[in-house]
Amino acid sequence: MTQGTTRRECGAIALALMVALRSVAFADDSPDAKAGVSAAVMAEYRRLLEAYHQAYDPYVAAASAYWSLIADKRRLRLAKRAAHEPVGLDDYVLTQPPLYTGPPPPRLPAPAEENKEGEAPEIPPRKYIPVVADFLKSAQEHFGFAPQRPKSEIDFKRAYAKTALAAGLTKEQIVRVYAFETGGNGTYDAQAGREYSPTARAVSPALGYNQLLNTNSVELLAERGDEFVTALKTRVAGSTGEPRQALESKIEVLRQMIKFCRTVPDDWTQHDVLANTPKGLGVHAMVLDIDIGPLLQTQKLLDSVVFARRKGYHAPLSAAELEMMNLTGDGNGLDMVMMPAATRERVPTANFFLQPGYERNPVAIRNNVVARLIAATNASMDRGVNLQGAKDLAAALSAR
Repeated sequence: MTQGTTRRECGAIALALMVALRSVAFADDSPDAKAGVSAAVMAEYRRLLEAYHQAYDPYVAAASAYWSLIADKRRLRLAKRAAHEPVGLDDYVLTQPPLYTGPPPPRLPAPAEENKEGEAPEIPPRKYIPVVADFLKSAQEHFGFAPQRPKSEIDFKRAYAKTALAAGLTKEQIVRVYAFETGGNGTYDAQAGREYSPTARAVSPALGYNQLLNTNSVELLAERGDEFVTALKTRVAGSTGEPRQALESKIEVLRQMIKFCRTVPDDWTQHDVLANTPKGLGVHAMVLDIDIGPLLQTQKLLDSVVFARRKGYHAPLSAAELEMMNLTGDGNGLDMVMMPAATRERVPTANFFLQPGYERNPVAIRNNVVARLIAATNASMDRGVNLQGAKDLAAALSAR
């Protein structure tokens, strides 16, 4: 699966942006751009723009070269592993990536009549991130579906514990990944950025104990949907009356969603596009369902375990190692997992990210070699398992 733009493409995009910014500097001399703006204001703008380019242009050139090398090394490692050849330190980039620390790009001054003295320039609104209410609304509008919510948080934890243990995940993996992803006290419907307040600004569509993205939901239904249908059919066979009818109706909705998720090729980028359509947002509501949500959450982790075994790694995955696969993708995560301890101490975490993702990840930047990132993940898990949510999940697992 391809998880977004390649690093070489990122470098090309950055260079294109640099050219575009240069063109803005020349465009500022047009009469239209200067209409209503004083010469002094335009002179200051040009000075700031030049200072910005003096810092930013060398960074773009260095970053483009660095991330292209990251991509080249990664391709070589993949080829070596496919040929069962050993991978060593020379197969990684061992220097840290350049990070831009210069001034921000200045704002083009607006004409006086559009930017009255004393008023701050209008700031473009942030990109809207859909929230639980949007997922529920889309599920109802496009599939006539409302997820069956648990009567209590512990009911969902019990359902998840039963599903995850039956799939072969260990208690340590289940509890510690939950502790890391939710901070140790997250609810089944917790959304990233809203873990502590339901009215806070969401930072991503990620939901639940394992913080599944809407793209994860679409991909899991596309790839594993038939298995989920089979699991529900087994429950139908053991039920009667209204519970049976509810499960049968849920299976029909699930089949509709699976059909929708399979309308594009089995590719992460294609699934991401689909997941951000109104119908795709409706699919994500399944994470909140007490029957299907635990299946989705469990399968996301189980896929990583199965991937490692398929690639020849049969040692038990620690919770932190499993989280590396959850965080960076199965291929990148397994690359870290298979490293000797001495190699982990020297290899920068940048080797396992795309440039945009790395630069938005302060944890990976701060813990900038593999050993430190895994240690920081373990430390976060150690703190989280002592909170009540993690204790409740552990108790639900122990009761199985």
